[in-house]
Amino acid sequence: MTHLFNTYARMPVRIVRGEGAWLIDDQGRRHLDAISGIGVCSLGHAHPKLADAIADQAHKLIHTANIVELPLQEQLGDALAEISGLERAFIANSGAEAIECALKLSRLHAHERGIERPAVLVAEHGFHGRTLAGISASGNPSIQAGYAPLVDGFVRVPFGDTAAAERALADHPNIVAVLVESVQGEGGVHVPPDDYLPGLRRACDEHGALLMLDEIQSGMNRTGHWFAFQHHAGLKPDVVTVAKALGNGVPVAACLAREEVAALMKPGSHGTTFGGNPLACRAALTVIELMRDENIGERAARAGRRLVDRLRQGLEGLAPVREIRGRGLMVGIELDRDCAELKSDALEGGVIINVTRGRTVRLLPPLIVSDEEVDRIAEVVVASVRKRYCP
Repeated sequence: MTHLFNTYARMPVRIVRGEGAWLIDDQGRRHLDAISGIGVCSLGHAHPKLADAIADQAHKLIHTANIVELPLQEQLGDALAEISGLERAFIANSGAEAIECALKLSRLHAHERGIERPAVLVAEHGFHGRTLAGISASGNPSIQAGYAPLVDGFVRVPFGDTAAAERALADHPNIVAVLVESVQGEGGVHVPPDDYLPGLRRACDEHGALLMLDEIQSGMNRTGHWFAFQHHAGLKPDVVTVAKALGNGVPVAACLAREEVAALMKPGSHGTTFGGNPLACRAALTVIELMRDENIGERAARAGRRLVDRLRQGLEGLAPVREIRGRGLMVGIELDRDCAELKSDALEGGVIINVTRGRTVRLLPPLIVSDEEVDRIAEVVVASVRKRYCP
Protein backbone atom coordinates (compact mmCIF):
# COMPACT_ATOMS: atom_id res chain seq x y z
CA MET A 1 0.00 0.00 0.00
CA THR A 2 1.33 3.43 -0.94
CA HIS A 3 -0.20 6.84 -0.36
CA LEU A 4 1.47 8.28 -3.46
CA PHE A 5 -0.41 9.30 -6.60
CA ASN A 6 -0.35 6.53 -9.20
CA THR A 7 1.37 8.66 -11.84
CA TYR A 8 4.36 6.48 -12.72
CA ALA A 9 4.61 3.01 -14.26
CA ARG A 10 7.47 2.04 -11.99
CA MET A 11 9.81 -0.87 -12.58
CA PRO A 12 9.89 -3.52 -9.83
CA VAL A 13 13.13 -2.43 -8.18
CA ARG A 14 13.61 -0.37 -5.00
CA ILE A 15 16.65 1.88 -5.33
CA VAL A 16 18.25 3.05 -2.09
CA ARG A 17 21.77 4.15 -3.02
CA GLY A 18 23.95 5.24 -5.92
CA GLU A 19 27.65 5.08 -6.72
CA GLY A 20 29.10 6.53 -9.92
CA ALA A 21 27.20 5.06 -12.87
CA TRP A 22 25.55 2.43 -10.67
CA LEU A 23 22.34 2.21 -8.63
CA ILE A 24 22.01 -0.22 -5.71
CA ASP A 25 18.65 -1.67 -4.69
CA ASP A 26 17.37 -2.68 -1.25
CA GLN A 27 18.62 -6.23 -1.81
CA GLY A 28 22.16 -5.03 -2.50
CA ARG A 29 21.97 -5.72 -6.23
CA ARG A 30 23.85 -3.32 -8.52
CA HIS A 31 22.24 -1.91 -11.66
CA LEU A 32 24.08 0.07 -14.33
CA ASP A 33 22.16 3.32 -14.79
CA ALA A 34 21.76 3.97 -18.52
CA ILE A 35 19.27 6.82 -18.10
CA SER A 36 20.88 9.02 -15.39
CA GLY A 37 17.53 9.84 -13.83
CA ILE A 38 16.35 10.95 -17.33
CA GLY A 39 19.49 12.89 -18.13
CA VAL A 40 19.96 14.43 -14.68
CA CYS A 41 22.88 12.70 -12.94
CA SER A 42 25.50 13.34 -15.61
CA LEU A 43 28.30 13.27 -13.02
CA GLY A 44 26.98 9.99 -11.70
CA HIS A 45 25.58 9.27 -8.25
CA ALA A 46 27.06 10.42 -4.95
CA HIS A 47 29.93 12.36 -6.52
CA PRO A 48 32.10 13.02 -3.43
CA LYS A 49 33.04 16.62 -4.28
CA LEU A 50 29.44 17.55 -5.06
CA ALA A 51 28.22 15.84 -1.89
CA ASP A 52 30.79 17.74 0.17
CA ALA A 53 29.77 21.06 -1.42
CA ILE A 54 26.07 20.44 -0.71
CA ALA A 55 26.78 19.46 2.90
CA ASP A 56 29.01 22.49 3.42
CA GLN A 57 26.37 24.84 2.03
CA ALA A 58 23.63 23.23 4.12
CA HIS A 59 25.59 24.22 7.22
CA LYS A 60 25.74 27.85 6.01
CA LEU A 61 22.47 28.81 4.29
CA ILE A 62 19.91 26.73 2.40
CA HIS A 63 17.29 29.31 1.54
CA THR A 64 16.35 32.93 1.85
CA ALA A 65 13.96 35.08 -0.14
CA ASN A 66 14.88 36.66 -3.45
CA ILE A 67 14.21 40.10 -1.94
CA VAL A 68 17.87 40.23 -0.87
CA GLU A 69 21.04 39.93 -2.92
CA LEU A 70 22.36 36.38 -3.16
CA PRO A 71 26.06 36.16 -4.09
CA LEU A 72 25.89 32.49 -5.12
CA GLN A 73 22.96 33.22 -7.45
CA GLU A 74 24.94 36.04 -9.06
CA GLN A 75 27.95 33.74 -9.44
CA LEU A 76 25.77 31.12 -11.11
CA GLY A 77 24.40 33.75 -13.49
CA ASP A 78 27.98 34.69 -14.40
CA ALA A 79 28.94 31.05 -14.98
CA LEU A 80 25.88 30.36 -17.16
CA ALA A 81 26.54 33.49 -19.20
CA GLU A 82 30.11 32.35 -19.77
CA ILE A 83 29.24 28.85 -20.98
CA SER A 84 26.19 29.87 -23.05
CA GLY A 85 27.12 33.25 -24.51
CA LEU A 86 23.79 34.70 -23.34
CA GLU A 87 23.95 37.68 -21.01
CA ARG A 88 21.16 37.11 -18.49
CA ALA A 89 19.79 34.22 -16.41
CA PHE A 90 16.62 33.67 -14.41
CA ILE A 91 17.24 30.85 -11.93
CA ALA A 92 14.29 28.50 -11.34
CA ASN A 93 13.66 25.04 -9.90
CA SER A 94 12.78 22.88 -12.90
CA GLY A 95 12.79 22.65 -16.66
CA ALA A 96 9.03 23.21 -16.73
CA GLU A 97 9.49 26.51 -14.90
CA ALA A 98 12.28 27.56 -17.25
CA ILE A 99 9.93 26.91 -20.19
CA GLU A 100 7.22 28.99 -18.52
CA CYS A 101 9.70 31.84 -18.22
CA ALA A 102 10.59 31.52 -21.90
CA LEU A 103 6.94 31.52 -22.96
CA LYS A 104 6.25 34.58 -20.81
CA LEU A 105 9.15 36.33 -22.53
CA SER A 106 7.55 35.53 -25.89
CA ARG A 107 4.29 37.15 -24.72
CA LEU A 108 6.11 40.26 -23.52
CA HIS A 109 7.94 40.41 -26.86
CA ALA A 110 4.58 40.23 -28.61
CA HIS A 111 3.14 43.08 -26.60
CA GLU A 112 6.21 45.19 -27.41
CA ARG A 113 5.39 44.60 -31.08
CA GLY A 114 1.70 45.39 -30.59
CA ILE A 115 0.53 41.82 -31.32
CA GLU A 116 -2.54 41.07 -29.23
CA ARG A 117 -2.95 37.33 -29.97
CA PRO A 118 0.59 36.01 -30.34
CA ALA A 119 1.59 32.49 -31.33
CA VAL A 120 4.70 30.38 -30.83
CA LEU A 121 5.95 27.98 -33.49
CA VAL A 122 6.71 24.52 -32.06
CA ALA A 123 7.64 21.11 -33.47
CA GLU A 124 5.78 17.86 -33.87
CA HIS A 125 6.76 15.29 -31.20
CA GLY A 126 8.39 18.03 -29.11
CA PHE A 127 8.32 17.94 -25.33
CA HIS A 128 8.44 21.02 -23.10
CA GLY A 129 7.30 19.90 -19.66
CA ARG A 130 4.15 19.05 -17.73
CA THR A 131 2.58 22.41 -16.94
CA LEU A 132 -0.55 23.33 -18.91
CA ALA A 133 1.47 25.62 -21.16
CA GLY A 134 4.22 23.00 -21.44
CA ILE A 135 1.92 20.19 -22.55
CA SER A 136 0.15 22.59 -24.91
CA ALA A 137 3.48 23.39 -26.56
CA SER A 138 4.43 19.71 -26.69
CA GLY A 139 3.53 17.47 -29.60
CA ASN A 140 2.44 14.41 -27.64
CA PRO A 141 -1.33 13.77 -27.46
CA SER A 142 -0.92 11.20 -24.68
CA ILE A 143 0.30 13.77 -22.15
CA GLN A 144 -2.45 16.20 -23.20
CA ALA A 145 -5.31 13.72 -22.75
CA GLY A 146 -7.88 14.88 -20.21
CA TYR A 147 -6.48 18.37 -19.78
CA ALA A 148 -8.52 20.31 -22.33
CA PRO A 149 -8.97 23.16 -22.88
CA LEU A 150 -5.27 23.54 -23.56
CA VAL A 151 -3.42 26.84 -23.75
CA ASP A 152 -3.84 28.25 -27.26
CA GLY A 153 -1.31 30.16 -29.31
CA PHE A 154 0.85 27.37 -30.73
CA VAL A 155 1.49 26.55 -34.39
CA ARG A 156 3.04 23.13 -35.06
CA VAL A 157 5.32 22.02 -37.91
CA PRO A 158 7.55 18.95 -38.47
CA PHE A 159 10.82 18.90 -36.52
CA GLY A 160 13.93 19.39 -38.62
CA ASP A 161 12.03 20.91 -41.57
CA THR A 162 13.37 24.44 -42.07
CA ALA A 163 11.17 25.10 -45.11
CA ALA A 164 8.03 24.24 -43.13
CA ALA A 165 9.08 26.65 -40.38
CA GLU A 166 9.75 29.39 -42.90
CA ARG A 167 6.32 28.91 -44.49
CA ALA A 168 4.61 29.03 -41.12
CA LEU A 169 6.38 32.24 -40.16
CA ALA A 170 5.37 33.79 -43.48
CA ASP A 171 1.76 32.60 -43.22
CA HIS A 172 1.26 33.56 -39.56
CA PRO A 173 2.50 37.11 -38.88
CA ASN A 174 1.43 36.72 -35.25
CA ILE A 175 4.18 34.12 -34.59
CA VAL A 176 6.53 35.90 -32.20
CA ALA A 177 8.86 33.03 -31.27
CA VAL A 178 10.08 29.60 -32.31
CA LEU A 179 10.48 27.07 -29.49
CA VAL A 180 12.20 23.78 -30.32
CA GLU A 181 14.55 21.30 -28.69
CA SER A 182 18.05 21.41 -30.15
CA VAL A 183 17.86 17.59 -30.08
CA GLN A 184 14.49 16.01 -29.40
CA GLY A 185 14.60 13.77 -26.35
CA GLU A 186 11.16 12.49 -25.34
CA GLY A 187 10.19 12.51 -29.01
CA GLY A 188 12.63 9.69 -29.73
CA VAL A 189 16.17 11.19 -29.74
CA HIS A 190 16.01 13.01 -33.07
CA VAL A 191 19.04 15.02 -34.21
CA PRO A 192 17.96 17.64 -36.79
CA PRO A 193 19.83 18.28 -40.06
CA ASP A 194 22.94 20.43 -39.72
CA ASP A 195 21.29 23.40 -41.41
CA TYR A 196 18.15 23.35 -39.23
CA LEU A 197 19.04 25.56 -36.28
CA PRO A 198 21.00 28.07 -38.41
CA GLY A 199 18.02 28.15 -40.79
CA LEU A 200 15.65 28.87 -37.90
CA ARG A 201 17.96 31.68 -36.76
CA ARG A 202 17.79 33.32 -40.19
CA ALA A 203 14.02 32.88 -40.42
CA CYS A 204 13.48 34.35 -36.96
CA ASP A 205 15.65 37.34 -37.83
CA GLU A 206 13.66 37.90 -41.02
CA HIS A 207 10.31 37.85 -39.22
CA GLY A 208 11.24 39.49 -35.93
CA ALA A 209 10.66 36.32 -33.91
CA LEU A 210 12.65 35.04 -30.95
CA LEU A 211 14.63 31.82 -31.37
CA MET A 212 14.08 29.88 -28.12
CA LEU A 213 15.95 26.59 -27.71
CA ASP A 214 14.96 23.96 -25.16
CA GLU A 215 18.26 22.45 -23.97
CA ILE A 216 16.83 20.91 -20.82
CA GLN A 217 17.85 17.40 -21.88
CA SER A 218 20.56 18.14 -24.45
CA GLY A 219 22.43 20.77 -22.42
CA MET A 220 25.29 20.55 -19.92
CA ASN A 221 27.62 18.55 -22.18
CA ARG A 222 25.16 15.75 -22.91
CA THR A 223 25.98 16.01 -26.65
CA GLY A 224 29.66 16.89 -26.22
CA HIS A 225 29.28 20.68 -25.84
CA TRP A 226 27.86 22.74 -23.01
CA PHE A 227 24.79 23.17 -25.24
CA ALA A 228 23.81 21.30 -28.39
CA PHE A 229 23.36 24.55 -30.36
CA GLN A 230 27.11 25.09 -29.93
CA HIS A 231 27.76 22.41 -32.54
CA HIS A 232 26.98 25.31 -34.93
CA ALA A 233 29.77 27.88 -34.80
CA GLY A 234 28.52 31.43 -34.32
CA LEU A 235 24.89 30.50 -33.65
CA LYS A 236 23.33 32.55 -30.84
CA PRO A 237 19.72 31.96 -29.78
CA ASP A 238 17.62 34.60 -28.05
CA VAL A 239 16.50 32.31 -25.22
CA VAL A 240 17.80 28.96 -23.93
CA THR A 241 16.33 26.79 -21.18
CA VAL A 242 18.52 24.49 -19.11
CA ALA A 243 17.77 22.20 -16.15
CA LYS A 244 18.20 18.45 -15.47
CA ALA A 245 22.01 17.98 -15.32
CA LEU A 246 22.62 21.53 -14.07
CA GLY A 247 22.27 20.38 -10.45
CA ASN A 248 23.07 16.67 -10.90
CA GLY A 249 19.93 15.85 -8.91
CA VAL A 250 19.48 19.04 -6.88
CA PRO A 251 16.45 20.83 -8.40
CA VAL A 252 17.76 23.87 -10.27
CA ALA A 253 17.10 25.32 -13.72
CA ALA A 254 17.60 28.50 -15.69
CA CYS A 255 16.07 30.50 -18.48
CA LEU A 256 18.91 32.25 -20.28
CA ALA A 257 18.34 35.19 -22.58
CA ARG A 258 20.00 37.93 -24.56
CA GLU A 259 20.31 41.21 -22.69
CA GLU A 260 17.57 42.96 -24.69
CA VAL A 261 15.15 40.04 -24.32
CA ALA A 262 15.69 39.66 -20.58
CA ALA A 263 15.06 43.40 -20.23
CA LEU A 264 11.40 42.75 -21.14
CA MET A 265 10.92 41.53 -17.57
CA LYS A 266 10.84 44.09 -14.76
CA PRO A 267 10.73 43.71 -10.96
CA GLY A 268 7.47 41.98 -10.11
CA SER A 269 6.78 40.61 -13.61
CA HIS A 270 8.16 37.17 -12.76
CA GLY A 271 9.41 35.37 -9.68
CA THR A 272 9.91 32.18 -7.70
CA THR A 273 10.00 31.21 -4.04
CA PHE A 274 12.63 28.48 -4.06
CA GLY A 275 14.38 29.21 -7.38
CA GLY A 276 17.98 30.35 -7.05
CA ASN A 277 18.32 29.48 -3.37
CA PRO A 278 21.92 29.23 -2.11
CA LEU A 279 21.91 25.42 -1.83
CA ALA A 280 20.76 24.91 -5.43
CA CYS A 281 23.17 27.55 -6.75
CA ARG A 282 26.11 26.04 -4.87
CA ALA A 283 25.28 22.65 -6.38
CA ALA A 284 25.03 24.06 -9.91
CA LEU A 285 28.28 26.01 -9.56
CA THR A 286 30.01 22.85 -8.36
CA VAL A 287 28.60 20.86 -11.29
CA ILE A 288 29.95 23.42 -13.78
CA GLU A 289 33.34 23.41 -12.05
CA LEU A 290 33.55 19.61 -12.02
CA MET A 291 32.48 19.35 -15.65
CA ARG A 292 35.31 21.69 -16.59
CA ASP A 293 37.88 19.91 -14.43
CA GLU A 294 36.92 16.45 -15.68
CA ASN A 295 36.64 17.41 -19.39
CA ILE A 296 33.11 16.06 -19.38
CA GLY A 297 32.21 17.32 -22.87
CA GLU A 298 35.09 15.43 -24.49
CA ARG A 299 34.31 12.32 -22.43
CA ALA A 300 30.66 12.41 -23.47
CA ALA A 301 31.49 12.77 -27.16
CA ARG A 302 33.99 9.91 -27.05
CA ALA A 303 31.77 7.60 -25.00
CA GLY A 304 28.80 8.38 -27.25
CA ARG A 305 30.73 7.34 -30.36
CA ARG A 306 31.75 4.11 -28.66
CA LEU A 307 28.18 3.34 -27.55
CA VAL A 308 26.73 3.92 -31.02
CA ASP A 309 29.50 1.82 -32.60
CA ARG A 310 28.85 -1.08 -30.22
CA LEU A 311 25.08 -0.90 -30.77
CA ARG A 312 25.49 -0.86 -34.53
CA GLN A 313 27.85 -3.81 -34.44
CA GLY A 314 25.27 -5.81 -32.52
CA LEU A 315 21.98 -4.60 -34.01
CA GLU A 316 22.32 -3.30 -37.54
CA GLY A 317 20.81 -5.60 -40.10
CA LEU A 318 18.20 -6.93 -37.70
CA ALA A 319 14.72 -6.58 -39.16
CA PRO A 320 13.07 -4.94 -36.12
CA VAL A 321 15.72 -2.19 -35.86
CA ARG A 322 14.84 0.86 -37.90
CA GLU A 323 17.57 3.28 -36.86
CA ILE A 324 20.29 3.93 -34.29
CA ARG A 325 20.85 7.66 -33.81
CA GLY A 326 22.14 10.20 -31.38
CA ARG A 327 24.69 12.83 -30.49
CA GLY A 328 27.16 12.40 -27.66
CA LEU A 329 25.60 10.32 -24.89
CA MET A 330 22.06 11.01 -26.05
CA VAL A 331 21.28 7.86 -28.02
CA GLY A 332 18.09 6.31 -29.39
CA ILE A 333 17.36 2.91 -30.96
CA GLU A 334 14.10 2.96 -32.91
CA LEU A 335 12.33 -0.32 -33.54
CA ASP A 336 9.46 -1.12 -35.86
CA ARG A 337 7.19 -2.07 -32.95
CA ASP A 338 6.35 -1.10 -29.38
CA CYS A 339 9.14 -2.31 -27.15
CA ALA A 340 8.40 -1.27 -23.56
CA GLU A 341 9.08 -4.84 -22.45
CA LEU A 342 12.76 -4.27 -23.16
CA LYS A 343 12.96 -2.30 -19.92
CA SER A 344 12.28 -5.41 -17.86
CA ASP A 345 14.57 -7.52 -20.07
CA ALA A 346 17.45 -5.09 -19.54
CA LEU A 347 16.72 -4.89 -15.82
CA GLU A 348 17.21 -8.64 -15.59
CA GLY A 349 20.62 -8.06 -17.15
CA GLY A 350 21.47 -5.41 -14.57
CA VAL A 351 20.96 -2.32 -16.72
CA ILE A 352 18.25 0.33 -16.32
CA ILE A 353 17.00 1.75 -19.63
CA ASN A 354 13.98 3.70 -20.80
CA VAL A 355 11.63 3.51 -23.80
CA THR A 356 10.10 6.68 -25.22
CA ARG A 357 7.35 7.18 -27.80
CA GLY A 358 6.66 3.45 -27.42
CA ARG A 359 9.24 2.34 -29.97
CA THR A 360 12.54 4.02 -29.12
CA VAL A 361 15.01 2.78 -26.54
CA ARG A 362 16.49 5.96 -25.06
CA LEU A 363 19.96 5.78 -23.52
CA LEU A 364 21.28 8.68 -21.41
CA PRO A 365 24.14 7.21 -19.35
CA PRO A 366 26.10 9.35 -16.90
CA LEU A 367 28.76 11.30 -18.75
CA ILE A 368 31.43 9.82 -16.44
CA VAL A 369 30.67 6.30 -17.72
CA SER A 370 33.74 4.13 -18.40
CA ASP A 371 34.47 2.24 -21.61
CA GLU A 372 33.70 -1.02 -19.83
CA GLU A 373 30.36 0.34 -18.63
CA VAL A 374 29.52 1.58 -22.13
CA ASP A 375 30.25 -1.87 -23.49
CA ARG A 376 28.08 -3.45 -20.79
CA ILE A 377 25.12 -1.20 -21.66
CA ALA A 378 25.44 -2.09 -25.34
CA GLU A 379 25.85 -5.80 -24.59
CA VAL A 380 22.69 -5.97 -22.47
CA VAL A 381 20.59 -3.89 -24.88
CA VAL A 382 21.71 -5.96 -27.87
CA ALA A 383 21.05 -9.21 -26.02
CA SER A 384 17.60 -8.00 -24.92
CA VAL A 385 16.58 -7.04 -28.47
CA ARG A 386 17.89 -10.28 -29.95
CA LYS A 387 16.29 -12.47 -27.28
CA ARG A 388 12.93 -10.73 -27.48
CA TYR A 389 12.56 -10.17 -31.24
CA CYS A 390 15.20 -12.23 -33.07
CA PRO A 391 15.34 -15.63 -31.32
